[in-house]
Amino acid sequence: MSHVFKAISDPTRRRVLQLLRHGPMSAGELCEHFHVSKPTMSAHFSVLKEADLVHVEKAGKSVIYHLKLSVLEEALLGFAHSVGLGAEAEPARMETQR
Repeated sequence: MSHVFKAISDPTRRRVLQLLRHGPMSAGELCEHFHVSKPTMSAHFSVLKEADLVHVEKAGKSVIYHLKLSVLEEALLGFAHSVGLGAEAEPARMETQR
């Protein structure tokens, strides 16, 4: 979970994930949306891969990135449950309100 939160702590990486919600994109296509160097984007891609938020596919000379939304959902749900949010927290909250 900590790798996921490290990955989404950066606005550039969050924007990459937003772009990938529309479908797979090559590294070059993603880089066109940012005003940073390719090595900087490569470092961002590495963090996203380390967090398992993207799946990488080689297509000839291109690298295609796919969003793995389920990993993000699981991390967010795990965090919510760890702080007492969600369905498991309902009985406790109801007891407190009585």
